[in-house]
Amino acid sequence: MSTSNFSLLTHLKCVECGKQYSAEKLHTVCEDENCKAILSAQYDFAANTLTKEELLRRPATMWRYQEFLPVRDSKNIVTLGEGFTPIIPLNHFEKITGNRRVFYKDESLNPTCSFKARGLSAAISKAKELGVRETVIPTAGNAGGALAAYSAKAGMKAHVYMPEQTPTAFKTEVLLFGAEFQEVNGSISDCGQLSNAEAAKHGWFDVSTLKEPYRLEGKKTMGYEIAEQFHWEIPDVILYPTGGGTGMIGIWKAFDELEQLGWIGKKRPRMVAVQSDCCNGIHLAFQNNQSASTFKDNGITIANGLRVPKPYADKIILKVLRESCGNSVSVGDSEIIAALREIAALEGSLWAPEGAALWHAFKVLTQSKWIADGETVLLLNTGSCYKYLDNLFSA
Repeated sequence: MSTSNFSLLTHLKCVECGKQYSAEKLHTVCEDENCKAILSAQYDFAANTLTKEELLRRPATMWRYQEFLPVRDSKNIVTLGEGFTPIIPLNHFEKITGNRRVFYKDESLNPTCSFKARGLSAAISKAKELGVRETVIPTAGNAGGALAAYSAKAGMKAHVYMPEQTPTAFKTEVLLFGAEFQEVNGSISDCGQLSNAEAAKHGWFDVSTLKEPYRLEGKKTMGYEIAEQFHWEIPDVILYPTGGGTGMIGIWKAFDELEQLGWIGKKRPRMVAVQSDCCNGIHLAFQNNQSASTFKDNGITIANGLRVPKPYADKIILKVLRESCGNSVSVGDSEIIAALREIAALEGSLWAPEGAALWHAFKVLTQSKWIADGETVLLLNTGSCYKYLDNLFSA
């Protein structure tokens, strides 16, 4: 691995208005008062010399794609070994899957037991490179634990705002990692309002979902891995649990970048956003052919990560669904619990409730024939069930 200046990062670009920003300075979202959209990291893919064959000789972490990640100097990489999680076939559901090839990517095997490790590794690494000392995040659970862990590794101070109803395990890990912790009576939106105010007061850097450019870069490595692990053949359908939606947007970005590299062709998967009935604004907007979602919060769900009343990047999520000829499904807590138990009993894997929601959604889309015979389908299990045991035993 090169020791410095290996990233092909060139600049940041607003996804809405196209305004460009320097990648050598700290940024959040587009500075245009009439825009405020997310900033996307851009790379010089024409300058790439990395080959797919060379990847096979690199460490099995997300940093194997170092040229397409934003850190200039390797001394600034803050890593706990995140990424390159396995893709595993579902073997015991032939009556349901038929002749479809169905797999899941197990993100619970990341550090801090969820896919959030990817985004926070990239964000904290770049923040370190740009001189950040204190960070803040509103979180439904997993992102707070990941921020606390990577901030501890980086020698930074983290501030975490989390709903009171979040299971104890999430709160405990944040405290163990040494972060300053604040419980909030409400949803992640309420946490966001309070953390934003405190960040402005104290000068903390806000790493909220898609309100800085680099969590997305860590999440996109799921897309790179999916392509590589499927031997550069893209699945027909990908189901994704959609709260803030960073992972879905990141995977879609990865496929575009891989085509620019010449590593895949034009084929794209049909993307499926799976939401909880309690916060299904994306689902309703998609089904009603709307370009943006409305605020929707009907209270607590056992899938804490899906309680996002209005994602900051709702327009982009909906655009991805439509560009991919995708779909959306809304799932209730009783259906999530049934799916979780079914996967556990027959596959020996305890999926996070957000991931388990995908199994119910898969059955819905199979029964309706939207997922056709012979297709290859991937479900993204985004975390471990073990942190959610409070939810399950109180349900």
